[in-house]
Amino acid sequence: MDYSPILLPIVILVAWSLIVMLWMAATRLPAMKRAGIDINTLVGGRGQNLEGVVPDEVMWKSHNYQHLMEQPTVFYAVALVLAIIGSGGGANLWLAWAYVIIRIMHTLVQATINVVKYRFLLFLLSSVALVALTINALRDLL
Repeated sequence: MDYSPILLPIVILVAWSLIVMLWMAATRLPAMKRAGIDINTLVGGRGQNLEGVVPDEVMWKSHNYQHLMEQPTVFYAVALVLAIIGSGGGANLWLAWAYVIIRIMHTLVQATINVVKYRFLLFLLSSVALVALTINALRDLL
């Protein structure tokens, strides 16, 4: 089957998001138990209610998971447009891979050491790749 090569970075970022979700659950659930929270009797609530209740290092995974549900949705949209219009190769493919790799690096920084200046630099670099992809899609559509 013939498909646009830009679809692979899309699927890789989706898979990474699911890995982070599992990582979040694997750290959050034991931390909740240690904090005396019984999920069997818990009614309502939101993840943000755990701020200050479980260690910050546990919440970093949750924060990153939330980030993976935000800006990458724009990446998915523009990458799918590029795939549909036949522009999912060449420089756009390289930009898509750059975006995905940088977002994975962003996760690893945020979920482990969480140094804001490194996180911000990675966010900025991924945003540049996303802007370039968007400009390319606009150029190809117009």
